[in-house]
Amino acid sequence: MEHQLWIQTACLALAALMMVQLNNAYALIRIYSRMVSCSFLVLCTMAAFLLPSQEGSILQLCIIAFLLFLFRGYQDNRATGWVFYAFAMWGIASIFFVHILYFVPILWVILYTNILAGSVKTLCASLLGLSVPYWFLAGYDVWTGHPVALMLHFQQLAHFQPVGQIQLLTTNQLLTCGFLLILAVTGTIHFFRHSYNDKIRTRMFYEVFVVIDAAAFVFIFLQPQHYSELLRICIVTTAPLIGHFLALTRTRITNIAFHAMLAAALVITVINLWFPSLSF
Repeated sequence: MEHQLWIQTACLALAALMMVQLNNAYALIRIYSRMVSCSFLVLCTMAAFLLPSQEGSILQLCIIAFLLFLFRGYQDNRATGWVFYAFAMWGIASIFFVHILYFVPILWVILYTNILAGSVKTLCASLLGLSVPYWFLAGYDVWTGHPVALMLHFQQLAHFQPVGQIQLLTTNQLLTCGFLLILAVTGTIHFFRHSYNDKIRTRMFYEVFVVIDAAAFVFIFLQPQHYSELLRICIVTTAPLIGHFLALTRTRITNIAFHAMLAAALVITVINLWFPSLSF
């Protein structure tokens, strides 16, 4: 395979299987449909410039694993184990992208308001889960003779660039992010308009997708130098939203929208593959 992308391709395949499991385990779509995982694969393929990054591929796996574990703790304030595993995945993700720790306060709010599993025990479990990966990382750094590496890692949290420097992004990146934002907004509006048809648990889970998605898009606007990592988060959380829209709409307008979205995704994929440095 060109550029030896075997590991990244394997991670993508595993991520798709995990999205299938996320959909099946929590009945994200009330009819039998593979639209969530299919949407995820289309969006990942569209953003082809993300594929070469092994760190980004692992980050994406950790985000999906976080959701799988977190949702298991729904309405169980004694689900310390599932919360621990979920935040351990977020902690592993932060090893590859430390700025993802800025999402943690939002995740704590979600734990109380949407997962309905907030308690002192689960809060402590989340802190323990976040820290566990760094116990191993600190030991490795000491063993390899780099005891200050962990400190330097966390120092990155204090590094900010001026807000809203969108000019740092290429035309390809802006086009991809803009289209993904349109899909996210479309899926969000559709969900809130028709959420009464879904179970309360499903509504809670989709609100988690919406909140994390919105936070990631805002983060991209504020600090676009982290575009690649944040776009992966957006892909994970946008896929269920647009999948819900595509699977559960049957009107003439939405059928046209489906074909238009598919054509747009194909065009952007071609642009990202054959014109990786497009500029106007």
